[in-house]
Amino acid sequence: MNSNLTNTRNPVQVWIGFLAFLFPFSSLVTQSGVSVGSFLFLITALILFKPCRTELARHWPQVRWVVLAFLLHFLFVLGCALVRGANMNTVDKPSRMFFAVSALAAVLAARPPRRMLWWGVIGGALAALPVVAWQRIAMGIDRPGGLINAITFGDLALLLALLAVTAAIDMRKEPHQARLAGLGAIAGLAASLLTGSRGGWVALAVAGLLFLRHARGLKGSHVRVLLASGAAVVLVAWFVPATEMQARFDEGVGDVRTWVGGGNVNTRVGTRLELWKGASMLIAEHPLLGMDFQACRARLAEFAREGKLDPVVLPLPHLHNDALQELATGGVAGFALWAAILAAPLLFFARQLRAGAGSPQFAVALAGVLVVTSYVCFGLTEVIFWSMKGSLFYALMVFVLMGFCLNAKEKIG
Repeated sequence: MNSNLTNTRNPVQVWIGFLAFLFPFSSLVTQSGVSVGSFLFLITALILFKPCRTELARHWPQVRWVVLAFLLHFLFVLGCALVRGANMNTVDKPSRMFFAVSALAAVLAARPPRRMLWWGVIGGALAALPVVAWQRIAMGIDRPGGLINAITFGDLALLLALLAVTAAIDMRKEPHQARLAGLGAIAGLAASLLTGSRGGWVALAVAGLLFLRHARGLKGSHVRVLLASGAAVVLVAWFVPATEMQARFDEGVGDVRTWVGGGNVNTRVGTRLELWKGASMLIAEHPLLGMDFQACRARLAEFAREGKLDPVVLPLPHLHNDALQELATGGVAGFALWAAILAAPLLFFARQLRAGAGSPQFAVALAGVLVVTSYVCFGLTEVIFWSMKGSLFYALMVFVLMGFCLNAKEKIG
């Protein structure tokens, strides 16, 4: 097979462009759209093995640390499962996250237009809003989350909104398309606010600082209007009682004060704080390699029976903090390897940003930084990597953005 797939807009290029569109578009409105997208990327890369291998090898010096980070994380989880005799289902997520490198190889080989990714992001954000709006307004659900839980839906909707802003930046020379991207950004932000999730607020603040940091280099009034509109939406949501944004902030502050004062633990924030206390005790017992999560749950139950921990935390499915989850189940070694799948992509995209706002890869690199920093922020109060959807969305988006970033540097796509 000819390893050059880029002479014309051929069916392979169109197909991989469609896959780049599919997974963000379907992420919040289908149960398994992200999983299907990852599977199709893998099958496509295997069919196009020679050109994918060639392009991955050509860019290996630039991408190797990211790929190795995902590989080592997968191998560590696999090793722990084998040594502990644990359920091999624990290997499913890290293995599929590693094999998402197929998306990077496919994008590098076929070089589809990155607009396909942007339209998937914009469409996904626009599609998310009516889903939660209907649940919140028509069905009266206090914390709507579409087909998944409200926290994950709210986090991913916010991330789609932020990525739609980067799409608008990339499309700023075409005002009509930039305006559509702006509508997607506002829709994603509104969808996130309707879920009532507070975990994304920190990510929104970090994103705001990133946009301000690069605002001077962004030409075009449409982008500035979009950023101002996003800020206006947040301010309106804060001051309009129906959104309950200010009430939920006050509730969170009150929960913290109550827990610190030794009062009621059975609140949303109080339960998390009590759970984190239990997590710190687990980590202290097995600091190097941690222990299987089922063993963690059993030990938490023992802490509760001994009166060291309130039993209200026992039904919770995880530790509601990504770092604590990794430290408890993988110890310092597992935490370091997990942190690497965040740090390596962040360094990759940060290096690309150094070229400045006028560089062809700027918007894609900024999108990559937003993906990583947002996931770090989401993980402060939630285990965003707990679900397959959350895990695969991260890996696919990182690898797809890396591919488009490298293609943009070569002025392709």
